[in-house]
Amino acid sequence: MKVLVINCGSSSLKYQLLDMPKGDVVAKGICERIGIDGQLVHNNMETKTTWSIPMPTHGEAIMSVFKALTDTEVGVISDLSEIAAVGHRVLHGGEEITQSVVIDDHVIDVIDAHIPLGPLHNPANSLGIKECRKLLPDVPQVAVFDTAFHQTMPAKAYMYALPYEMYEKHHIRRYGFHGTSHMYVSRRCAEVDGRPFEDLKIITCHLGNGSSISAVDHGKCVDTTMGLTPLEGTPMGTRCGSIDPAIVKFIMDKENMTADQVDNLMNKKSGVMGISGISSDFRDLNAAANEGNERAKLALDMFCYSVKKYIGSYMAAMGGCDCIAFTAGVGENDSVVRAGAVEGLEFLGVKIDPEKNKVRGEETLISTPDSKVKVYIIPTNEELAIAQETMRLTAK
Repeated sequence: MKVLVINCGSSSLKYQLLDMPKGDVVAKGICERIGIDGQLVHNNMETKTTWSIPMPTHGEAIMSVFKALTDTEVGVISDLSEIAAVGHRVLHGGEEITQSVVIDDHVIDVIDAHIPLGPLHNPANSLGIKECRKLLPDVPQVAVFDTAFHQTMPAKAYMYALPYEMYEKHHIRRYGFHGTSHMYVSRRCAEVDGRPFEDLKIITCHLGNGSSISAVDHGKCVDTTMGLTPLEGTPMGTRCGSIDPAIVKFIMDKENMTADQVDNLMNKKSGVMGISGISSDFRDLNAAANEGNERAKLALDMFCYSVKKYIGSYMAAMGGCDCIAFTAGVGENDSVVRAGAVEGLEFLGVKIDPEKNKVRGEETLISTPDSKVKVYIIPTNEELAIAQETMRLTAK
């Protein structure tokens, strides 16, 4: 069965058509500059084709994707009827939706109701779903929520120590993000390790421009670093991560900035870019650090130190750890960060082999034979995870 995976961002739309259950990618692409002038890059796994197409809304973007998939020259299907199901990545389902679901009117209402918690992504996710349902009315569609995997966290992990009515009135709590990645990587880690997922304590480190770490205890997420928003946790490419909340008012007073301006500062001008003054790209930071740039080195040290603290705290929270899995752009490719993130954790049974750690982007074991905790690189595949969830819910 062919499953189309749609991931709508605020001004972009990524897609993949997969042949399930094998998981082979038949075609993939991206619509960019939605709402501006519009561009579609389509890859049929043999050639890439770029079209400039007006895309005032995500509706035109969806139509462009369907035209590309059925194009007589570079398309991969003869008719849209070959698409058996559509899987949508959705950012926020709040506490109401705690797992992947077949989409109906109620699901769309829930997505729309949680726009205040996901103001950039939920509107785009909702629009993409509505357009796909309009153009493919008889095709089952599934929503896979970024927050769903983390809904197994206990209250002691997801609650903030604010007045309880803030939770009751405004649903202020830890939700966590990158859930689809953490779900896929933790399950895949168990498969590679050759032990049942439900028997393991796994720490998944999704490290990239956006970074989050999760504790997965016997198949369930029990804690994660991102919070009400993706700003909490480790320092990231341009996000500051966890800071003293009183800093917000302090900056507002000292710099005469509004709350929105400080929010922009923390999300888009901070993190490793803000510390280094060079770049949010870890390749640039490593190059600069190797040339003696102290601020670049400081940014890397701060990032690795933060990751290490979360790994250690999650080992304590779970009462041990069987596997640590590094994933995403930095986690899969940056040997310096991986080494720094576990340096000093030998007393907890974590040892990586420097030679094995030189690998980039390959699924492999990088810990030493005598390491009590196995350390893996597990490339993430969120599109495959969404397709698998879509197939699971619709194949029958």
